[in-house]
Amino acid sequence: MSEAMHPAAPHHLPPFITAPGETDVLFTGSVIFLVLAVMGIGSLYFWLHSLPERMSHGGSQIQFQLVAVLSLLALFTHIHAFWIAALFLALIPVPDFWTPLASMADSLARMATGRFRSPAAEAPSEPAPEVLANYTPVKVEVVPSPTPLEKARSDPRDEIAKTHAPEPSDRHQRQPVSVGGHER
Repeated sequence: MSEAMHPAAPHHLPPFITAPGETDVLFTGSVIFLVLAVMGIGSLYFWLHSLPERMSHGGSQIQFQLVAVLSLLALFTHIHAFWIAALFLALIPVPDFWTPLASMADSLARMATGRFRSPAAEAPSEPAPEVLANYTPVKVEVVPSPTPLEKARSDPRDEIAKTHAPEPSDRHQRQPVSVGGHER
């Protein structure tokens, strides 16, 4: 092919127009720049989406897991409200509610039964309170309630007389009750 210019072509051509059969430097440079730009913007996007997770990494485990789930939801669904919620949750320190509640439950269990709440825990070093140490179970007798027919047949005045009548001392003796180490 001849290197002569076409007679209709202008005499001065811009530098980005290449001759036939030569390498197009502008196109090659543009492709390299575009590939690097897409990769750079993509890694910036992923870095920005992992920002809440990296911020909450020093917090509690539950807070970190919530932030991670919200960040992944925002990444895959493109709902930005999830990412904003994850960012706010990472910025606000969540107080530890579980440790004081577990301590209170352990203390109440020790006070009530003299034992720990969890079986893996050691036995308490202090003795059980005196009220519980002297505790003896009380037998409770359950009396069935009267049927409506029995209620209609009974006279209320008879019931009042029965409740106010003195009981024979040989059948029922009053048992002393120990409350806080004092007998009543």
